Amino acid sequence: MVMPTPFDFRDWRVVVAGGSRGIGRSIALAFAQAGAAVSICARGEAALEETRQAIAGHDVVAHAQSCDLADAEAIESYVASAASALGGIDVLVNNASGYGFGDNDEAWLADFNVDLMAAVRASRAAQPHLAKSAHACILHTSSIAALRPRPAGPSYAAMKAALSHYTMSQALALAAQRIRVNAIAPGSIEFPDGMWDRCRHEDPARYAAVLAKIPFGRYGTPEEVAHAALFLASPWAGWITGQTLVVDGGQMLNG
Repeated sequence: MVMPTPFDFRDWRVVVAGGSRGIGRSIALAFAQAGAAVSICARGEAALEETRQAIAGHDVVAHAQSCDLADAEAIESYVASAASALGGIDVLVNNASGYGFGDNDEAWLADFNVDLMAAVRASRAAQPHLAKSAHACILHTSSIAALRPRPAGPSYAAMKAALSHYTMSQALALAAQRIRVNAIAPGSIEFPDGMWDRCRHEDPARYAAVLAKIPFGRYGTPEEVAHAALFLASPWAGWITGQTLVVDGGQMLNG
């Protein structure tokens, strides 16, 4: 559902790393709806172009570039291209995930390179541009998986926990440059062809078990995470930095 936005991001430049689908797409579109120029990257070119066109439909500058966020050189190239296309960077959103839910080396490396190091590398590349902004902000997408031990997907949970800790350290390090850094920890978010949408069809028992732990009785939507992102990037959150905001409909309250 598209809601009228209470925020005004006209003349802001927003970069969403991992912005072609799901939460990243909704964040990109929410900023565009609020008037921001937006750049997105992802690996899948078809979804990337479809989302770029949707962003442009809000009559704002829309830039997109294919990028493997596990590749350090590709990230540096993308951020430079995005800054050039937008005329600078005010907000960087690090939203990608390697979704390595196994416990083998491949899963651990996928999550290390995408969930953690892509955020580190994109932040490093964007920092010179952010330092020139009057309202610089970095947002990371963490997860409630970072907050409690879990038997499944230890690599994903561990790297999201590292990302939340990095949020605090990075916020402290960048405060002198007036760059705020925060993270969002979504709960179980459902969207077409996303993990929980597939689970609903492929493993209905697991889908129902997770749903039973959400006090509001439904899965969250990407748009609800996007609303939190707009708030944290806005001047209304100007005295908030180094925090991880849980957006889960109370899911964590049930363990």
